[in-house]
Amino acid sequence: MTERLVVIGGDAAGMTAAARARRRRDPEDLEIVAFERGPYTSYSACGIPYLVGDLVSDVDDLVARTPDEHRRNGIDVQTGHEVVAIDVNRRRVRVRDLAADGADAERDEPFDQLVVATGAVPSRPHVAGADAGGIFGVQTLADGVSARRAVDERAPSRGVVVGGGYVGLEMAEALVRRGLDVALVDQTEQPMAGTLDLDMGALVADALRAVGVTLYLGEAVDGFEVENGSVSAVHTANRSLPADMVVLGLGVRPDSRLAKEAGVAVGDTGGIVTDARMETSVGGVWAAGDCVESTHRITGLPVAIALGTHANKQGRVVGINATGGDVRFPGVIGTAVSKICLYEVARTGLTEHQAAELDLDVVAATIESTTRAGYYPDTAPIKVKVVAERREGRIVGAQIVGAEGAAKRIDVIATAIWNRMPVEEVASLDLSYAPPFSPVWDPVLVAARKAADLLD
Repeated sequence: MTERLVVIGGDAAGMTAAARARRRRDPEDLEIVAFERGPYTSYSACGIPYLVGDLVSDVDDLVARTPDEHRRNGIDVQTGHEVVAIDVNRRRVRVRDLAADGADAERDEPFDQLVVATGAVPSRPHVAGADAGGIFGVQTLADGVSARRAVDERAPSRGVVVGGGYVGLEMAEALVRRGLDVALVDQTEQPMAGTLDLDMGALVADALRAVGVTLYLGEAVDGFEVENGSVSAVHTANRSLPADMVVLGLGVRPDSRLAKEAGVAVGDTGGIVTDARMETSVGGVWAAGDCVESTHRITGLPVAIALGTHANKQGRVVGINATGGDVRFPGVIGTAVSKICLYEVARTGLTEHQAAELDLDVVAATIESTTRAGYYPDTAPIKVKVVAERREGRIVGAQIVGAEGAAKRIDVIATAIWNRMPVEEVASLDLSYAPPFSPVWDPVLVAARKAADLLD
């Protein structure tokens, strides 16, 4: 008999799993059905700020593979269909056709194996007016299209971004590009406080101010003013900020509700618990992407880190293992990069603050250098911070903020952390050099050397 694999979620993790499974088994042997509540599949959510900011003009440019392309590859993609319940005992999912009405809108679909790739949902403040029109949480491509349409059609003049995470900062810059007066409200002392130390976040704050974003830091939103169903102002304890549109940049949380209601184990992080093969607590039910928790390779603790890089890798693991293979997802260290105004921003591993919260004995070395040889045209500043664990001398984290050419240097340090390299060894790496790309002593080497000296 033909086996049936059902996938919930049509973006990175879900469709990577489906595509990998299809490569390994023919349609006569394995039927693959994917349910996606939105209209798009396999898209770049990371590109949404560039769509809103009109750096990307056509939404189709952000779609790597359309539903029809998946269908031509033997995957039955059903967009506009939302899975509303999972019955792991009967091996059924309840599916709602969002275009249908009445009793015919819902039906049960059987599965032999199930992939849960429900992603994440934007965190929303629990305050009055949070559900008003004109407030956007940009998690899906459809969300991004709605935000873009609001700017195009309503021509707002004042925008407020709530939250200083990656998406919030990128969206603040996007709105500035579209001609809005933009304010950003965040309850932390500096932007990106969850992923950067305060000294590095201060550089990001300076970059935002330089393009005209007004920052209100250390302030929490306590309500939204609503007129005729749409947001008109954002209230904090200190002020009221007029707003024609609001973007939520408060981060995301795993969308694990379906799995939890079905009796699948969910961890303290809110993410679905899986083993290294990405199988959940229920046999034959797999999970991948932003809805799961992963193991942090430095601490060994479960974490929920929403990154497309993780989702694609986990989806590949699921697609192989669900079709009889045996591979493992090795964990995460949270390596990420972003472009915030004039600066490239990068981080990996633990910040100095996170290490302190875990009672790790560390040293932190910060250096300032240039992205190219000092005499070469267009050389620009770069700041590198390296965090090293004192007992074994290994690097456990790093952050980089600088102009063009800065961010991808983080991959050298991420590789070192992944392989548990001592900081002394990193300081001696044989890295490339030419004046258009680096000083003779690359900033990564200089930072590693300074950290090694602190250990001595």
